[in-house]
Amino acid sequence: MSQNLTCPEIINHARYPIDELQHSRRREVIEQVRAGLEDDGCAVIRDFFSAAGLSALLAEADERKSRTYYSERKQCNVYLNDGNPGFPGDHPLNIFIPRTNGFITADLFGDDTTAHRLYYWEPLKQFLAECLGKKELFIYEDPVSNMIVNVGKPGQQFNWHFDTNEFTITMLLQPAESGGHFEYVPDLRSAQDECYDEVKQVLDGDRSRVKRLDLNAGDLQFFLGRFSLHQVTANSGDTDRLLLIMSFSEKPGMIGSMARVKDLYGKVTEAHAESRVRADKLVD
Repeated sequence: MSQNLTCPEIINHARYPIDELQHSRRREVIEQVRAGLEDDGCAVIRDFFSAAGLSALLAEADERKSRTYYSERKQCNVYLNDGNPGFPGDHPLNIFIPRTNGFITADLFGDDTTAHRLYYWEPLKQFLAECLGKKELFIYEDPVSNMIVNVGKPGQQFNWHFDTNEFTITMLLQPAESGGHFEYVPDLRSAQDECYDEVKQVLDGDRSRVKRLDLNAGDLQFFLGRFSLHQVTANSGDTDRLLLIMSFSEKPGMIGSMARVKDLYGKVTEAHAESRVRADKLVD
């Protein structure tokens, strides 16, 4: 049944006619998202999917859960790298915290899947670009990680971290029955400053700047995760938390680094051997 859905049928089109460029509702939603991103780097479009679209996407994720990859690295710093012995042991670079979530990788979603068709739907990409205030977005060419599902089984968590990309587009397919909360600290660092002292305050338990966002199945979230520290708390319920993540870039041909893709997703391709130069000099 899911293969018969057109892209407009996947989304809640009556409420979000994103392929109708002159529709007043489309402009209202874009302005709403931009205001949220300007405020604290986070914005949500509620009930973005139709019931049929959400059902199809969730079914595809459920069918592939047995092939979820769990990293061999169970303790990570917030930069998802190996740390730096040149800094003290209590420096944020050298503070390692549990990470137990897994990922269903992009290569497991064929051209005929609902998720794949939606990801490559040009009106969606154009809409997302306008929401983010970008002239144009390009498909993230990483064949392993451009469109993935984050799996958080009961007891699992994705602790504090920064993202590789400036922005992240996520779509909650199934929330945890309890726990599994998305928390973030807006603008904790900048492209010019790692702000290690502020990062350490959060890692030491300071929650004065922490925000919690309640998400429901079918919500679409925009998040500027390159500069905002964030986490998904432990799933304390009895059902899996499933989050569809779609990545785009401002330049064509961008892919992830070999080391990071191998660590997070367990596989790389020949394309990952090619280096990519970032616009900023952050640790990652």
